[in-house]
Amino acid sequence: MTDALSCAPTLRLARPDDTAALNAVLWATYDSTWKPQLTADKHAQFCASGKTAQYVQSRGHLFWVAECGGVVAGFVDWVDDFIGALHVLPAWQGRGVGRALLAHAEQALRAAGHAQVRLETDSFNTQALGFYTAQGYATLDTYPDEEWDCGLTTVLMGKPLA
Repeated sequence: MTDALSCAPTLRLARPDDTAALNAVLWATYDSTWKPQLTADKHAQFCASGKTAQYVQSRGHLFWVAECGGVVAGFVDWVDDFIGALHVLPAWQGRGVGRALLAHAEQALRAAGHAQVRLETDSFNTQALGFYTAQGYATLDTYPDEEWDCGLTTVLMGKPLA
């Protein structure tokens, strides 16, 4: 019997019927990563803002999705040479889904003629920092995280695509 969480992800463009699954991925990663770092007020503001649904509505059709056994396990989104989002359901983390999505984005950026790829994470997110470092990314800069206005520090990372 095979483990339900072990499969090579199938990568594809998001479809309109993925909207609920994409929102679920964002909320799951928010709950496991960001929510514990925020004040109750910032958490309430974020929940009330509707940013997650707005993001999926405006850019979801551009997301590349990793699907495993019919489950949307994660997605990646980029603009120019900047990966704006790479989210993987917590149950699928550490199973190659993030690596497959990142490699796909890097290949697409390289094919588009970009010499480098950049992305951001936060200094508290040691899991993401370790993941990106293992994939060849290096810290380019750090600065206050203005999105959350909670004293967090954003880490800008980059990797040459030669």
